Amino acid sequence: MLTIFTNSSAMTSTNAMNKATGSMNIAMQRLGTGKRINSAADDAAGLQIATRLQAQSNGMGVAKQNINKATAMMQTAEGAFDEVTNILHRMKDLATQAADASQTDKDRDSMKKEYDQLGQELDNIMNNTSYGSEKLFAGASGGGAAGKMRGAMQFQIGASAGETLSVDLSTGLTGVDTSMAAVKAVDFSSASGAGGAAAANKAITTLTDALDSVGSIRSDLGANINRLGHTAANLANMQDNTDLNIGVIRDADFASEATNMTRNQMLMQSSQAMLKQANGMSGMLLGMLG
Repeated sequence: MLTIFTNSSAMTSTNAMNKATGSMNIAMQRLGTGKRINSAADDAAGLQIATRLQAQSNGMGVAKQNINKATAMMQTAEGAFDEVTNILHRMKDLATQAADASQTDKDRDSMKKEYDQLGQELDNIMNNTSYGSEKLFAGASGGGAAGKMRGAMQFQIGASAGETLSVDLSTGLTGVDTSMAAVKAVDFSSASGAGGAAAANKAITTLTDALDSVGSIRSDLGANINRLGHTAANLANMQDNTDLNIGVIRDADFASEATNMTRNQMLMQSSQAMLKQANGMSGMLLGMLG
C-alpha cells in the first residue's frame, strides 16, 4: 500500500542501517582496543570474572617479585655463612697444627695471632652482613636493633592471604652465637699458661661443634631457598594459565571482528541504497496525481 504519511520501506531500511551502523561501531571499537569487553555493558558477567582473574594474576606477579627478593636475602645470608665455614676450617687447621708436639711455643704464638684475626673477621661477618640497609645477624647489644633474621620472618609468596612462608632462624643463630663465643675463647698461646698443645687439642672439638652449628643453619637456609624456587615455578605456571583465561574472556577475536565490520559495512551501504529507493517512492505518488 502506498501512503504519504507512512513510508514503511523507508522505516525498515532506516532501522536496518542503524542496526548495521551500531554493530559496525562495536566491531571497530573492539578492533581498536583489542578487547571484546570495553565496558560492563558488553558482558557484565565476563567483566566481573575477568576483573577477579586479573587481580589474582597481578597478585601472583607481585608474589614472584617477593620470592626473588626473599631468595636474594637468604642467599646473602647463606653466602655469609659459607665464608664463616671457610674461616672455621682455617681456624681448625691452626688448632690442629698447634696441638702437635712438634710445634714450639713461638710457632703457637704465631698461629694464635692468625687465629685471633680470623675470630675478629667472624665478628665482622656476624655484625655487618646486610641485605639492603638492614643487618641480618647483628645482636641487639649496644642499643642497636637486632638483625632481621634474629626473629621470625613471614614472606608473602602468593596472591591470597593464606599463601605465606614463615622462616624462623633465631634458634639456629643462638646456637651459632654460643659456638662462636667458645671459638673466640680458645687460647693456646704460650702466654696463656693453659698448656698450649692441650688447649689447642680441646679447640679442635670446639671448632667441630661450631662447624656443625653453622652447617645446620646453612641447611635451613638452603631448604627454604629450594622451596622458594619451586614456589616461583608454580606461580609462573599459574599466572600464565590465569592470563590465558583472562584473554579468552576479555580479548577480541580480530578475525571475527574484522569479518563483522566488513559484513556490517556492506549491510549499512545496502540499507542506504534501499533508503534512497524508498524515499523515491514519494515521487511515484506525485506522478499518480499528475
